[in-house]
Amino acid sequence: MEFITDYGLFLAKVATFVVAAIILASVIFSAAQRGRDDHEGEGELKIRKLNDQYRKLKESIQARLMSDTEYKLWEKQKKKEEKAEKKAEKSGKKPSDAEGESKHRIYVIDFDGDIKASDTDTLRRAVSAVLSVADPEKDEVVIRLESGGGLVHAYGLASAQLDRIRSKGVPLTACVDKVAASGGYMMACVADKIVASPFAVLGSIGVVAQLPNFHRFLQKNDVDFEVLTAGEHKRTLTVFGENTEKGRQKFLADLEDTHGLFKEYVSERRPGLDIQAVANGDIWFGKRALEVNLIDEIKTSDEYLIEACDRGDVVSVSFQHKRTLPERLGLATSAALEHTVWKVLSAFRNQKIQ
Repeated sequence: MEFITDYGLFLAKVATFVVAAIILASVIFSAAQRGRDDHEGEGELKIRKLNDQYRKLKESIQARLMSDTEYKLWEKQKKKEEKAEKKAEKSGKKPSDAEGESKHRIYVIDFDGDIKASDTDTLRRAVSAVLSVADPEKDEVVIRLESGGGLVHAYGLASAQLDRIRSKGVPLTACVDKVAASGGYMMACVADKIVASPFAVLGSIGVVAQLPNFHRFLQKNDVDFEVLTAGEHKRTLTVFGENTEKGRQKFLADLEDTHGLFKEYVSERRPGLDIQAVANGDIWFGKRALEVNLIDEIKTSDEYLIEACDRGDVVSVSFQHKRTLPERLGLATSAALEHTVWKVLSAFRNQKIQ
């Protein structure tokens, strides 16, 4: 009995601490949001050369497979090459300079889409940075795209950012490893070439809208709900009011119009696609997508970029917002809270096992 009492007091203390931590985290999060609003636009551009990353992976496994004698010879040769590169850099000359032309650059931008296409702002900044230096004659942009789609207007804006690259005449390649469906495919179709992994999900060229209606429930409980509008089509369907057949027809007409715009958008950017055959809302996996011309090649993004390293410098470009002090404190508090809760759950589970 005493054990149960002590354990109950322990849980009460833990619960008090968790509640206090949640309140503190909420206050910090609110301050962080205000800080972000006050410092909108602040951040930094992250540039990472992927050639070096892939080269280090290759050298790492090569070194482990070599004998001691081979490794010493390889290390000696490597130091010699590095010394020659540094000497060339000091003199201001590079092998490409001697040939009278600069090296090709492949700029890599990542987009991980949610229903609101929240990554659009960072995409916009990265595209602006790349377009300020990209040479249409030599360079290429690769968008590593993952998205199942979402809001029409949000993905319309994200697609428009990629259209900026296309309008500048810079070759654009979309790499899809997992999914580019609906709004995600709207973005992918902008590219001059779409590369997808064998089981990536593509397509879903359609429009969907759904909402519950509680009118009969409210009516059954004698609850009135009125919808007042100025304009015949201001509100066609409602969640709580009574929906009419006329309202449904107008809503369906709007969906059809949006679908028509979607099809036009895809057709203009992929003229070789039989839009009527694929714009039924269905999805295709990589190989099947290739058969219906939704994509141009079966290949993972890693494979494509490793091959691109032989053509030039592969550079990852991303824009990251600077975290304010409240945001950093919020992340630290969140991590501490998660760790505490996990320890409590683990202790409780172990107690049950014993």
